[in-house]
Amino acid sequence: MKKMISIFIVFILALSITACAEKNTESNSSTAEEGKYSEITEAVDDDLQKTDNSNVLVVYFSNTGTTEQIAKLIGEILDADMHQIIAKAPYTDEDRDYTNNSSRCNREQADETARPEIDGNVENLEQYDTIFLGYPIWHGQAPRIISTFIESYDFSDKIIIPFCTSHSSGIGSSADNLHELVQGATWKEGERFSVDSDKQEVQKWIDRLGISFHVTEEAVGVFDMENKKVKLNSGYDMPIVGLGTYALSDEECYNSVRALLENGGRLIDTAYMYHNEAAVGRAVRDSGVPREEIFVTTKIYPSQFGNPKAAIDLALETLDIEYIDLMLLHHPGKGDVDAYKTMEQYVADGKIKSIGLSNWYIKELENFLPQVSITPAVVQNEIHPYYQETDVIPYIQNLGIVVESWFPLGGRGYTKELLINETIMKIAENHNVSAAQVILRWDLQNGVIVMPGSSNPKHIKENLDVFDFELSEDEMNQIRGLNRDEKHDWY
Repeated sequence: MKKMISIFIVFILALSITACAEKNTESNSSTAEEGKYSEITEAVDDDLQKTDNSNVLVVYFSNTGTTEQIAKLIGEILDADMHQIIAKAPYTDEDRDYTNNSSRCNREQADETARPEIDGNVENLEQYDTIFLGYPIWHGQAPRIISTFIESYDFSDKIIIPFCTSHSSGIGSSADNLHELVQGATWKEGERFSVDSDKQEVQKWIDRLGISFHVTEEAVGVFDMENKKVKLNSGYDMPIVGLGTYALSDEECYNSVRALLENGGRLIDTAYMYHNEAAVGRAVRDSGVPREEIFVTTKIYPSQFGNPKAAIDLALETLDIEYIDLMLLHHPGKGDVDAYKTMEQYVADGKIKSIGLSNWYIKELENFLPQVSITPAVVQNEIHPYYQETDVIPYIQNLGIVVESWFPLGGRGYTKELLINETIMKIAENHNVSAAQVILRWDLQNGVIVMPGSSNPKHIKENLDVFDFELSEDEMNQIRGLNRDEKHDWY
């Protein structure tokens, strides 16, 4: 049975961007082409474009197509449903000519009571908790057709987030005037976008908002083996195989990260205590791989909990990669709740995408979680065939938190023993793969992210190649039978 789980996700939306027609002399001296309300009127195939598992609706009225572009970015980022507002009487070129004081658009904008008719409607509006409302700026205000839309529905108990698009004007009083038309809704502060706004800018805006919404259980924590990723409860996708950089020196770390990225890997794990964040950042910047494709995890140590803001700022400065994809508290310790709450603030600011914990177990989680606002996206613990955490893993996963393994191959000083284990070697022979690949695949099929450490380019490449075979249930059980509850380290 599908169970809905509530998660905090930092997100925002931008629905529309369009040309701004100003009343001042400078604006009116623009070219005729720039001065037209160039409306896109092609109707979508369906009035409401549905996606799966969404309680978010993006509504937009597009002028030059910029608003539609931004709305689609928002819909893509949030997997939201889309609804385009279409005028029943389409706007002609003459209607959109703002240089003509008697044009339809000018007359409508001058008349606060004007309500252009809309073609089509939103069905089942009650299913949406959050509505993003986008529009171009016309003479400093939203087009009157937006007022028509607002007055056509009951938005009680819903969240409305307005946004506009323009060349220069901000959202200004347009949002305030629309707010006056809405009863019983929570109205959020809006945002203005330009024709040059891109997905990263929209994403950053989304990251600055914290809104509670629901996703289905299948949407979070389910491994996508085809695309080699998992969706976190923060809404972000995380690669499920990566590279751990523990004990790698600067140049060794730099070369290892480059090898990972050159072979298609995108997940990198570092920490303040590894003293190699600078090397990781340099490798990311030098790789030529788009930043948004790379997922970097770092951690702050208990010795830093006394001044977590300084610790986070230091990590951002040392890595120098714009933002941190996932930041963890490295261990439980005095001040850990306050340190985590500081990370929550950086999530709201868009400087950290997701946050989590490392070396937290059931007792620690039971004490910690009631004290924080954002559920950890990831808990990272020691997990390998000799230390399987058979009680901890399902406990964490049932909370909607993804589990990640450090030392998946047993850890330094223990890896050799694990790799020559007869059971594992026999399974590897059956699949014509290495023992290491069998162990990593076993973790993945248990829903556990892996980040084996290595400085050997051949091994780094091999560790990524674990998606062309699958272990049978009997083979999975054979490896489960190797458990010794034998913890090898605590770092």
